[in-house]
Amino acid sequence: MCQLFIGADERLWESQTRSLRIDGVVTSIRLEQFYWNTLQEIAHRDNLALNKMITNLYFESLEANHDISNFTSFLRVCCSRYLSLIADGALVRDDKPLRTLDAEPILQQENERRDARLKRYL
Repeated sequence: MCQLFIGADERLWESQTRSLRIDGVVTSIRLEQFYWNTLQEIAHRDNLALNKMITNLYFESLEANHDISNFTSFLRVCCSRYLSLIADGALVRDDKPLRTLDAEPILQQENERRDARLKRYL
């Protein structure tokens, strides 16, 4: 099992800091290259520049009253959930924009799968 993980391209876990402007304020986000790659894929699906997609996530999170004091962690979880939804078959890895999907049934199924896994593993 370990070789599956340690044999990966080590560039994937190299950190990279990128600066972007959110609401006129320059901020820096430091993520591993793996997450930058995943965020770029998500942005591509909605035909957005990466910075624009991240800015959209920031403002949508604020509108939903989320605590985004650790926005970088939020982005990591977004990437992980995106890939998990693909692995579970709830999303297809294609160019269909995510904004066109009906999120409610996808979220409900995700919660049901998570609860079932937790019962099995805990």
